[in-house]
Amino acid sequence: MKTHRSLTPRQEALAERNLYTAIAALRDAEEVRAFFRDLCTPAELQAMADRWSVVDYLNRGLPYREIHHLTGVSVTTIGRVARFLATGNGGYGLVAQRLGKWHLHAARAAASAAATAEPPAPGRARAQARRREGSRNG
Repeated sequence: MKTHRSLTPRQEALAERNLYTAIAALRDAEEVRAFFRDLCTPAELQAMADRWSVVDYLNRGLPYREIHHLTGVSVTTIGRVARFLATGNGGYGLVAQRLGKWHLHAARAAASAAATAEPPAPGRARAQARRREGSRNG
């Protein structure tokens, strides 16, 4: 995160909190769109949209390389999103759940994928999820 030499850590934290309060005050997707288009550069918006699109694919258990093929998002970024999905602050999962995009196996698949330095082999996360599901149902 960029630091401002003229701001104290407390002032920086307050500025960040004020930003979150401003976002929370928006009423619908169109207001959020207008605010973010004023606030962010096109490249920043694209980066955020890319990260968010990866969340749904990870929740479905798709392998990193398949997600890369579908989205064009780098495997490194996909791995970073998977790591935050599994062990971050809970924001991705919270919003995905509220939007109905969270699958029971997704957290486990993301956690196992994030635990490895390499992308999972094709179908590995799905196979692991099926084995776990079978052991719970059997």
